[in-house]
Parts: sequence; C-alpha cells; structure tokens
Amino acid sequence: MSHVDFFSGESVAPGVQGRAEPIQQRSAARLSGLLDAAASVVDEVGFDRITTAMIAERAGASIGTVYRYYPDRVAVLNALHERAVLRLRQGVVAELGTNKPETWWDAVDGAITAFVGLYRSEPGFRILNFADRERPLIGEEADLESGSFARQLATAFEEEFGLPREPDLTFRLEVAVELADALLSRAFQVDPLGDERFIAECRRVLQAYLESFYGPSVPLSVDRVL
Repeated sequence: MSHVDFFSGESVAPGVQGRAEPIQQRSAARLSGLLDAAASVVDEVGFDRITTAMIAERAGASIGTVYRYYPDRVAVLNALHERAVLRLRQGVVAELGTNKPETWWDAVDGAITAFVGLYRSEPGFRILNFADRERPLIGEEADLESGSFARQLATAFEEEFGLPREPDLTFRLEVAVELADALLSRAFQVDPLGDERFIAECRRVLQAYLESFYGPSVPLSVDRVL
C-alpha cells in the first residue's frame, strides 16, 4: 500500500452540524461562500472577535442566511476548523504524492512543508487552533485529531520504511505532531509568511527527537528554501 493511501481517508471530527445541510449545488456553493467569508474575517480580526454579522456582511448575505446553516458563530468556526483539518490532510497527501518520500524523515519533512504551505496560502488556516481555545476536544473528538494522524504515520512508517511498530511509536509521533503544531503556529502568529527561524527549528527539533529513538535518516538542511 502506498504511503499516500494512509492519509486519504476521512480526516475530520464530526463537530457541530449546520441546521440545514445543503443538498443542491446552489446551497453547497452558498455554504462554501460563508466559510470563505469566515476565513477572511478570521485573518483580519481573529476568532475571538468574529461575529455572525461580520460573516454575513463579508459574504454579501443576510444574517438569516448564516443562521439557516449555523446556529451561532461557534458553529461556523467549528465547520471552518473541520475544513482546515481536511485541507491539511489533502495537502499532506499531495506533498507526499509529488515528492515520493524515500525515508521516514522525508515523510515527516513533507508533512511540515504541507503545513507551512497551507498557512501561507489558505485563508483562515489559523483556525486549526480554535478548538483548543473555544471548544476543547475531549474523548473521541480529541482522538480524531493528532492521535489519528499519529497512528496513520506509525502504520506508514512500519510498512513503508521498516520502523518497528512498538507501542511507543504512535505516542512519539503524536508528540512530534503536537510539537510541530505549536512551533508552526508560533511561526505564523505575526508574520503571514511565517518566521523562518521557527520553521527551521520545527524541522530540527522533530528530526532530533525522532532520530534519538529510531536512528539517523536524511540530514536536515538548515538552508532549505521553502
């Protein structure tokens, strides 16, 4: 099985559903437009200050249209969060499919590249941190976030790169995912293009951490151009 196959399945937690799930193409386009508007506003004011009125105004829709699909601002942000997680998964699949990693570090490095690329190109991508602050994930929902991704990485690393599938492998990869999330979120806290120092340190820290358990892979180039 290709490494890409491990990341191509369903990737998001169920979250909060809209009041009226769109079926027709026009409704689907309207829903997408609302989320695009919410993403744009999030980038401008942050998710602490965003309101349904702002979303409606940016989308060129009535406030009633927003409430038709979402009961409140939190529901909109939850949906935007789920879309960001899905697009992150798609970005990782695209990156790994294009560059065909030869080692487990190539795969990790490719995932970091995908994450950085989406932060730079995807409006509202900072919403990935929304659940931690506004709606803490617990139980199965938390497991569907970094834990699920870590398990898929562990399976890929075992079958594609020969790493031992010990119980600690998934845990260590989950630690790596959490470290990457924290460092890359910090890299884009102020600079929309990302602080190169934090991005470079993210790669360095993850490589050093994982190689301390599984041995050296591909040397990390500090001069890599993103």
